[in-house]
Amino acid sequence: MRLRAARVGEQMKKELSDIIGRKLKDPRIGFVTVTDVRVTGDLQQAKVYISVLGDEEQRQNTLKGLAKAKGFIRSEIGQRIRLRKTPEIYFEIDESIDYGNRIESLIKQISEEEQHKSEE
Repeated sequence: MRLRAARVGEQMKKELSDIIGRKLKDPRIGFVTVTDVRVTGDLQQAKVYISVLGDEEQRQNTLKGLAKAKGFIRSEIGQRIRLRKTPEIYFEIDESIDYGNRIESLIKQISEEEQHKSEE
């Protein structure tokens, strides 16, 4: 059962990227990347993790726009993926990318400081 949920999640990720990228015309929705889709074992709910290019305000506007378009997105998914019931969709900002970028910049900063000290 878990394998099926993972397969449905992967399929949804592909379709959502296409739907959000091409079909939605809401100006609040910025440049969105669907990073992951986690579907519950019973295929009733799907948590969609996204990253948004821009600042916090852009992220919040994008989440509002996606929430407004949820019905349309769900019906599109329903047409594209053959399931008895289309999962309820929840959008969430993927913080892991920001976290990774922060760690990378800290490592770079430490490395530069070490370099600087060894030159003195």
